[in-house]
Amino acid sequence: MIEWNEIVRLIASWSVYLIYLAVIVSTIWVVVLENRNPVKTIAWVLVLVFLPVIGLVFYIFFGRTHRRDQIISRRSYSKLLRRPEEEYLSQTDYVVPAAYEGLISLFQRSNHAFPYANNSTEIFIDGSAWINTLLQELQQAQDHIHLQSYIFADDEVGGRVRDVLTAKARQGVAVRVIYDDVGSWKTPNAFFDVMMEAGIEVRSFLKVGFPLFTNKANYRNHRKLIIIDGHTGFIGGMNIADRYVKGVSWGIWRDTHLMIKGKAVHGLQTAFLLDWYFTDGTLLTAAHYFPMVGAMGKSIIQVVTSSPVQPGQEIVMGLMKAINNARKYFYIQTPYFLPTEAILNALQTAAMSGVDVRLMVPEKSDTKMTHWGSRSYVADVLKFGVKVYFYRKGFLHSKLMVSDDQLTTIGSTNMDFRSFEHNFEANAFIYDEHVAIEARDLFLADQKECRQVTLKQWEKRPRRNRVLESFIRLMSPLL
Repeated sequence: MIEWNEIVRLIASWSVYLIYLAVIVSTIWVVVLENRNPVKTIAWVLVLVFLPVIGLVFYIFFGRTHRRDQIISRRSYSKLLRRPEEEYLSQTDYVVPAAYEGLISLFQRSNHAFPYANNSTEIFIDGSAWINTLLQELQQAQDHIHLQSYIFADDEVGGRVRDVLTAKARQGVAVRVIYDDVGSWKTPNAFFDVMMEAGIEVRSFLKVGFPLFTNKANYRNHRKLIIIDGHTGFIGGMNIADRYVKGVSWGIWRDTHLMIKGKAVHGLQTAFLLDWYFTDGTLLTAAHYFPMVGAMGKSIIQVVTSSPVQPGQEIVMGLMKAINNARKYFYIQTPYFLPTEAILNALQTAAMSGVDVRLMVPEKSDTKMTHWGSRSYVADVLKFGVKVYFYRKGFLHSKLMVSDDQLTTIGSTNMDFRSFEHNFEANAFIYDEHVAIEARDLFLADQKECRQVTLKQWEKRPRRNRVLESFIRLMSPLL
């Protein structure tokens, strides 16, 4: 007697298997045809082959390319750039450092990042000092406040900032806020409702929600920008949350943030207004957003942005050129070290050329995957003479680089694939000897809180660590 039920069951089981196999194969085919970076393509193929169920879900949510070829028309972009460009062209009393003419030209040509002279700067490495200074500057606002943060938390620090913003809005100051929907996922809508009720314009960047989640989760706005009345601004690695003041369970939260006063704030303003257009659809170009600013200091500063919707990887290209330009030293602080092949080769080449290249990363990280992925690259730089330091006092979240007592960059960009290829990032590049020496001294002070790792020591680490690092490294382009 024929067991029809069993036959139907087998047919159904094989049908599901074949359909699933077809989905996996077609997904791999799509990945290959996208002509991505070969390293990233291979990583996706390996994930889909060896972790088919998890890999497919991961690709659907985070792997699909969703880039807008043009988020703003050339005409609108030119209109936005008109006033900051006029301010740049009106400068006559500054001299570009000869060693960095090429770097400055690169940023100006690729990113419309104008070099502004006569700025003052203040570097913050303590969260409490930064928040207190920020609140003081916000309270002095007369015309407008533009605030953009990856994380805007509903906690003590977030509440203090929100209270000042709402108070200023009620006084008639125009306040606009952009927060990243994924970065601020834990912040309830009611927190932002209080601001909107006070007249603050609040926008979430690429709001995530089913079924559109898969189109937007991979591209996040990681920038931290604050502009006050067009003449005072902040940029760096600190978000608006308690952890930047209170630290973590294993120590302090060591970060770096920068306050700028002067014409370079026009660069911060341009970046914010472009993102405002992206989220709100409104192009703001009024003159009072770009006021005339006199000499505030001696620093020449470029504000450089990068994003997945821009044609090139401007910050990556700039870092490569800066590393290649280094003649004496190049010091790096980054919470995550998952470099592209080009950046890795630049660091190796510089070290082999006699440049004192130093890399500082946290001993303990806030995410295990990136922690082990970062560790997989340590031997690659140690073998070429790069000095590696593990910061032990807490979590090192600083994104600071300094070179040759001349160049300093502070911003939101981590040295990893996600920052380089997927996130919206912003960095200030400062051409000033005094700022560079200050940044160098901060690095050397942090170095005293570190454990230096030698190649001989590193090769003695447990075998299980090596295996885990190697496995995670295969997925490093996807982290």
